[in-house]
Amino acid sequence: MLHRRPPTLVDWLVAVVVGLFAIAEEIGGRSTGPARDHLPLWIAGGIAAAVAVLFRRRAPFAILFVYCAVTVPLLILESQTASAWQFYTELVLLFTLLSEVRPRSVRAAVGLAASGAYVAAMMSTASPASGPGDVAVAVVMSAIAAGAGLAVRRHRVLAVQAAERGELLAREAVAEERARIARELHDIVAHSVSVMTMQTGGVRLMLREDQERERQVLASIEETGRGAVDELRRMLGLLRGPQADSGPQSGLDRLDDLLDQVRAAGLDVTLEVRGDPVPLPAGLDLSAYRIVQEALTNALKHAGPTRATVTVDYRPGELHLEIVDLGPSQGRARARARGGGQEGGHGLIGMRERAALFHGTLTAGPLASGGFGVRAVLPLGKTL
Repeated sequence: MLHRRPPTLVDWLVAVVVGLFAIAEEIGGRSTGPARDHLPLWIAGGIAAAVAVLFRRRAPFAILFVYCAVTVPLLILESQTASAWQFYTELVLLFTLLSEVRPRSVRAAVGLAASGAYVAAMMSTASPASGPGDVAVAVVMSAIAAGAGLAVRRHRVLAVQAAERGELLAREAVAEERARIARELHDIVAHSVSVMTMQTGGVRLMLREDQERERQVLASIEETGRGAVDELRRMLGLLRGPQADSGPQSGLDRLDDLLDQVRAAGLDVTLEVRGDPVPLPAGLDLSAYRIVQEALTNALKHAGPTRATVTVDYRPGELHLEIVDLGPSQGRARARARGGGQEGGHGLIGMRERAALFHGTLTAGPLASGGFGVRAVLPLGKTL
């Protein structure tokens, strides 16, 4: 199967080096044998080899096989000693083949056999001064080229597997966060529907005796509400684990308690509230609290004992959250840089899921000062 990849800059550089080396060796006189007969044809052969090297990734097996099929008979029939550029071209093609095809494939086996035939033909036509040492060098260099090709292919396979595993873990993290959010919102939704049902029942009891039609409508709403609560508990209750927290849900009104806990853990955090606080829907209130909580947890985990600022800004139709830390100490800064900061963690996945749930946005990233910032915008008019 052909690899429809255009030559890269590296391919061009390797091809140019092979071509220039071939021309220089043929014109300047070879050190491994007498001068060539029909020198222009050999120069053309060097240029053709450079072109083959340039496009070797598109058809690695075909190019190696054709190169060996042409070169081996020439060496044997013409009793020509191989030039250095010919051997190096063979090594490049062998490396490319084993870096592109499966090691246990037929193409790999045939390519190795062709390369072995090339080395055998090269040594059979070598100058009388060549000895066992030259044979050993040729075999070792071929083995190094083959081993390097196998190593490169193995590295590529591991990289693809790592990328696939990372994508799978990211999807699992998103699913876990969504399940966690659903568990937290379950009680809020069930409570809201229960209150609506109870209020409907209260209104029904306040009707006059002659308002029978209104009483039937409200009774129907009551019954539907109770059924909805039962269905919520039946479907969403499956998401609750055996150790699910059934206590009161948190919100921004409990932010002071959260900051006290974070300060006790070593993070010097200050809170700034801007604008006029307004009542928030329970689900949005909980998600805003969780975003702040997760951002501070990440700051404590990655930056250690440092300073941080939490800003809660109530704007017309929007709630803005900003959590900024001043960065870790020098030792932690190096570790944070090597580990990519907080950007690869599942905490950001959860925060983004919570913001997206309410049609909001969340941005996070390193700051020029060396710290890390998390900013969320939650619309107040598009809540669930």
